[in-house]
Amino acid sequence: MKKIFSFIALVALLCSCSPFQLVNSEVYNNADLAQYKTFRIVTPDMGKLPPGMEMVTYYNIAAAIRQEMVMRGFTESPQSPLLINIAVTTQKEIQTEPLMPPAGYFPYNGPYYPYYMWPRYNYGPYWNPAYYSNAQVITGIYKEGVLTMDFVNIDTKLPLYSASVATIIDNGNGQYRNLQSISEAVQTLFSKFPVPMLPQYRGQK
Repeated sequence: MKKIFSFIALVALLCSCSPFQLVNSEVYNNADLAQYKTFRIVTPDMGKLPPGMEMVTYYNIAAAIRQEMVMRGFTESPQSPLLINIAVTTQKEIQTEPLMPPAGYFPYNGPYYPYYMWPRYNYGPYWNPAYYSNAQVITGIYKEGVLTMDFVNIDTKLPLYSASVATIIDNGNGQYRNLQSISEAVQTLFSKFPVPMLPQYRGQK
């Protein structure tokens, strides 16, 4: 009987595990994100949607990010200097434009590359190999469907924070996951975010 209960408990534990893996969570330039009170999320008119992403998927991802930020005391504002940029890794072969930055830039190579809605070279002088080497992102862990968000001070072009989660694409059919799964993926994305939830929200997750 004990063995049966142990087996049931193990199955329940496995079933409760999230299918999403936090790839990295890194603060840059000793940034204190708590000093920012507002934020804005990248919009398609600032660049392009990643290939294969439809507007409804973008809206779902943006809504999930917005919810996480609001629960941490931030207010959305189109004038905010704090921009949340979004990227999804895609296969280079399906691109109509080159994805790779100038040769030698760390850490992206191989068949997959994160497609940023607001091109990362807009970050200015901080877009260089030495800067991003401290992200400790292992190239081999990237695969199609890894969702990345960068926090950037858009006024100074200073990167502040970056996190990635795998994977928001269903490997079975190559399609983006449903709304509930995207919400869960974004929760994982914020799992080590340096600004905690406000007390009234902590018991809701």
